[in-house]
Amino acid sequence: MTQDELKKAVGFAALKFVKPNTIVGVGTGSTAAHFIDALATIKHTIIGTVSSSEASTQKLKDYGIPVFDCNSVDSLDIYVDGADEINHQMQMIKGGGAALTREKIIAAISKQFICIADESKVVTTLGKFPLPIEVIPMARSYVARELFKLGGKPIYRDGIVTDNGNVILDIHDFMIPNALEMEHKINNIPGVVTVGLFANRGANVALIGTANGVKEIK
Repeated sequence: MTQDELKKAVGFAALKFVKPNTIVGVGTGSTAAHFIDALATIKHTIIGTVSSSEASTQKLKDYGIPVFDCNSVDSLDIYVDGADEINHQMQMIKGGGAALTREKIIAAISKQFICIADESKVVTTLGKFPLPIEVIPMARSYVARELFKLGGKPIYRDGIVTDNGNVILDIHDFMIPNALEMEHKINNIPGVVTVGLFANRGANVALIGTANGVKEIK
């Protein structure tokens, strides 16, 4: 199976977690896009969705699936999204699509986080994928200097503005043996909106697409 076929398999496998008459949290990226395709096949059974990006919102609306403002929802039963990396502790790096802040907010209000990914995203130690950080524009240089002190190589993601009007710094060459500690450390740097480490709020279930089918990990 191709990588895209694996992504499609996990996107459709996530449907089993969608309960009737609920509002579903929906993520961003190529794997989440397959979940939106899958969700469209049962759209009349759900109340609607909360979306983590403008791109996902548009795709959902194109299917005629209602999208609610996050502020109008107290909690969500599930949030379904992909990951750039996920380790065996269900901690993740997310933000390759620059939607990490909204993704983290939706994850926080969700009772269950369903991570959908192909097997290439599973790692022992996080950090091979550059770690994204959303930063307020005026703090970009200061934050970069602080990240350099932590041992990473921060690189400005040129030409990218988040849906929140901020910029992205990606930390390269930065292995993360203790993701929980590093998440707190980076989030405490003034000017950081959020870091793309999902350790404090990791996944509850991972659906991993493999050549032998979809593997469910809890």
